[in-house]
Amino acid sequence: MRRFALIVLACVLAGCGSGAKDELITLDKLPEGLLNTAQEKLPDVKFENALKRADGSFEVRGKDKKGKVRDVEMSATGEVLEVE
Repeated sequence: MRRFALIVLACVLAGCGSGAKDELITLDKLPEGLLNTAQEKLPDVKFENALKRADGSFEVRGKDKKGKVRDVEMSATGEVLEVE
């Protein structure tokens, strides 16, 4: 019985985490125009990288002059979803 429980637990854990994941990408891999849009929204931020989300949206990240991390979330079409 104990062996069966361990096998079931292993199968459950192996299946957890098989979902789509976000991917860290370089700025040159962003669709055309997304970096320009981010720079328009946060002109004083030096953008360093981007995150491609599993749902197809993007988050462009960088730091302002004080070192605070800022980001702009956009859809794949360039629509701004959120500015942080």
